[in-house]
Amino acid sequence: MTQHRITLVTGANKGIGLEVARQLGRAGHTILLGARDTGRGQAAVENLRSEGIEARLVSIDLGSSESIKAAAADIERQEGRIDVLVNNAAIVDTADGPAGVADLAAVRRIFDTNFFGTVEATQALLPLLRKSDAARIINVSSGLGSIALNADPSWEYAAVKFLGYNGSKAALNLFTVILAAELKDAGIRVHAVNPGYTATDLNGHSGHQTLAEGAQEIVRLAQAEGGETGTFTSKDGTDPW
Repeated sequence: MTQHRITLVTGANKGIGLEVARQLGRAGHTILLGARDTGRGQAAVENLRSEGIEARLVSIDLGSSESIKAAAADIERQEGRIDVLVNNAAIVDTADGPAGVADLAAVRRIFDTNFFGTVEATQALLPLLRKSDAARIINVSSGLGSIALNADPSWEYAAVKFLGYNGSKAALNLFTVILAAELKDAGIRVHAVNPGYTATDLNGHSGHQTLAEGAQEIVRLAQAEGGETGTFTSKDGTDPW
């Protein structure tokens, strides 16, 4: 790779997103730290800068088309391109649940951020990714988005059946496959990553993995040269769709 890498990580003011930003920043990437809450986002930026990482805040709320457009315009004006887009921002909702009882308003809220917001942000940022000599899009998914694993009663997380969250990640996986095929000839590689059950605010810190372990595969792909596109992987290897 000949260019200095410019990487945007959404939902990066805490958790896996912040850890990915930290590790890639240490590896020499310029970090655009995407955050909905500007106060928390700026605090995270200052944290990274204190470690010698080149970083700045990009205010982006996946629930707001205006915010997404403004973020893309801001990056175009200041950096001119993006080399790596890590679509990490996601939410859960306490009213989510099994298919027969999940609150539909909650399901819609989850999809609005985890799927529709991610798609809209990716579309808005694609012109900037096309200006890179080797761009990558990494969609942070989940094993809960695997239809194959959800259908396997012996899977260790088989009882975790949330219509909104699981469904949004399954949709994100399909987006990955379709987008990868579309962008293959443009040289833009697209990946879905299952970070694994990591201790974050999203799960009340119940996950058994550290943030470093959760970030591992995302960081690897963000720094990879060449390779396949349209993949779904974790730090342990290839995951089933």
